[in-house]
Amino acid sequence: MNKKMNLLEGPIFSTLMKLSLPIMGTSFIQMAYNLTDMIWIGKLGSHAVAAVGSAGMYMWLSNGLITLSKMGGQVCVGQSIGAHQKESATQYAVGTIHLGVLFGLIYGMFALIFHQQMIAFFHLTSQEVIAQAEIYLMLTCGFVIVHFMNQILTGLMTAIGNSQHPFIATTAGLILNIILDPLFIFTFDMGVMGAALATIIAQVVVFIFMIVFAKRDTILFDQMNILEKQKKEVFYKILKIGVPTGIQSMCFTFISMIIARFIATFGDVAIAVQKVGSQIESITWMSTEGFGSAVNAFTAQNYGAKSYERVTKGNSISLKTSLLWGLLTTFLLFVFARPVFQIFISEKDVIPLGVDYLQILAFSQLFVCIEGTLGGILNGLGKTYIPSTVSITLTAARIPLVMILVNTPLGLNGIWWAITLSSIAKGIVILICFVFTFKKLPQNTEV
Repeated sequence: MNKKMNLLEGPIFSTLMKLSLPIMGTSFIQMAYNLTDMIWIGKLGSHAVAAVGSAGMYMWLSNGLITLSKMGGQVCVGQSIGAHQKESATQYAVGTIHLGVLFGLIYGMFALIFHQQMIAFFHLTSQEVIAQAEIYLMLTCGFVIVHFMNQILTGLMTAIGNSQHPFIATTAGLILNIILDPLFIFTFDMGVMGAALATIIAQVVVFIFMIVFAKRDTILFDQMNILEKQKKEVFYKILKIGVPTGIQSMCFTFISMIIARFIATFGDVAIAVQKVGSQIESITWMSTEGFGSAVNAFTAQNYGAKSYERVTKGNSISLKTSLLWGLLTTFLLFVFARPVFQIFISEKDVIPLGVDYLQILAFSQLFVCIEGTLGGILNGLGKTYIPSTVSITLTAARIPLVMILVNTPLGLNGIWWAITLSSIAKGIVILICFVFTFKKLPQNTEV
């Protein structure tokens, strides 16, 4: 069963679309996972949303560890496949999985042991919210290794041009999650715990699908011995490429957690608004991450094959596509803020706060798309330090911005403006870095 696409030959736009659409679809499905949880949890009230939102920050933080191994492995495998070095690609894939298992076990144990201290970080005021958040944290992060493996296998399959199988597996998980959420939350009266269990079971099903698809692969996984010990040089290269992106992801989340403490000073309702609002806004950044992952694989393979002209053409097409998507999501979030937000929370005093969040964040969506797409391109070249440095520096700038703006008449909205302004700055700066980087790219014709 071979679903690999040839990224080295053929029409660029159609090739990119065939690869990216399933990846973006997978991202949308992941977003739908989260939105499904929010719809059902929202029916329990804003206190339940605040609990899941706080605990969910640590699942978000874990993405840094996933990205550390996933990004390094995806780039190394992609460039090796492009250079027709299958043995090398297999070694990088095994090394990536080993790192994923190690990080997943460490993070899961840490969450189980220190769950109380982790939730205490947010200074939540309601004991009910704190108790629910601790339960959600222990379950979702305690079994985080399954999520790690799903993400890593998705990255490795994407690197060889196979984006369809992760899409199928994730779709199956979503369907199951949609069925289990109301069953566990309401029928079995398990509340927030039920939402966590539904998510875990769905992720296990996705993992089973991914294993089945990997066993049928003839491009990368067929010669893989998962128990084979890898040389330290393999891990070194994976980490060299993956560490900047992993640090970027963890810093982004940690900064968001600090900002969440500022949000908490406005009450648990403000946390619920941010949680729901960010899930709605993820229509932009999750789809852009998916598209960036496809561009990453395309760039890595063609760069490994020394097809520099094809890299340049593909990246130009990718940027134009992401700009169109950014303009569309800006329009949607600004114009339809109220009807969309009240799908998740119907409390009348909360809705205006949610509308403010979405309309303010709408101004940054175009720049979020620019950052995600150009970051994918630069990562595919192995230059992960560029988007990471830009992201870490300008995301950190949110903290002093928040400290200034919350003390103005903007109040809570000052936090949303700090996020928006920093996102705009990141999009502009990474575009400048991208232009200078590509001026140095060799200009020989396609191989």
